[in-house]
Amino acid sequence: MKSMTGYAKSEKNENGIKASVEIKSLNNRFLEISCKLPKSIAHKEFEIRDIVKKFISRGTITVSVSTQYDYTIKPFKLNENNAMGIYHSLVNLTKKLKINNNVTISDILSFPNYLLIEDDFNGVSELEWSLVRTVLEDALLQIDKYRTEEGKNLYKDISQRAKRMKEILNKILQKSINRVEEEREKLRKKVAMLFENDEIDENRLQFEILLLANKLDINEECTRLESHLKFLKDSLRLKEPVGQKINFILQEINREFNTIGSKADSAEISQLVVQAKEEIEKIRELVQNIE
Repeated sequence: MKSMTGYAKSEKNENGIKASVEIKSLNNRFLEISCKLPKSIAHKEFEIRDIVKKFISRGTITVSVSTQYDYTIKPFKLNENNAMGIYHSLVNLTKKLKINNNVTISDILSFPNYLLIEDDFNGVSELEWSLVRTVLEDALLQIDKYRTEEGKNLYKDISQRAKRMKEILNKILQKSINRVEEEREKLRKKVAMLFENDEIDENRLQFEILLLANKLDINEECTRLESHLKFLKDSLRLKEPVGQKINFILQEINREFNTIGSKADSAEISQLVVQAKEEIEKIRELVQNIE
């Protein structure tokens, strides 16, 4: 079991390139991946998404990548045409503004975005992508470890609450055992008070008791609940994503407790049902954060 929330950041310097990857993960019913990439590796977005999918199956994932170069190491080319254009523009500007200063190379170099020619698909870009991929996988390993640790805490909490529901179910079973006999006696007393000294139709009384017994019988619901709780316990131990599966199981558990509460006609059992539904709601809140 893994949590859907997590954070990781990884950085690495290699061959004059510094790559940094930051990953944030939040709750979501599905898998949604958002990438913020530098222009030089924007064409690798689909590959990045495929790598993320190997580690994460559900959640809102934001992957932020940044790269920096040491330009004393990185090879580059100057756009001479742009440099000439900048020079002539600056000369004309000094004439219009009647400035006597000469245009220097430093003035031209103050426009680096117009001077550098970079080939996005040359060897340097491949080095950049190789480094980014390494850092990305390291960050994904970190966030996977974080989500797994959080998942252990969620597992413990949900397991304890599932155990409480089983204890509540056992109490309900114990209290329901004598319910039919108790209601039989109550019915006899009510009939005796109504008829007083008149003769009671015993067959009719037995028929009413049978109807009452069928109404009060919650054995079938309790049996299904035991099965659902066992399924919940087994599902918590699966290594695959179980968040959505647990949600469906909780729906069935809640349905059976509702039926028991309506059939039991007992204040004590109703209170136990309320306690069980409180545990269900708390588990539902926790499941919202499970992958």
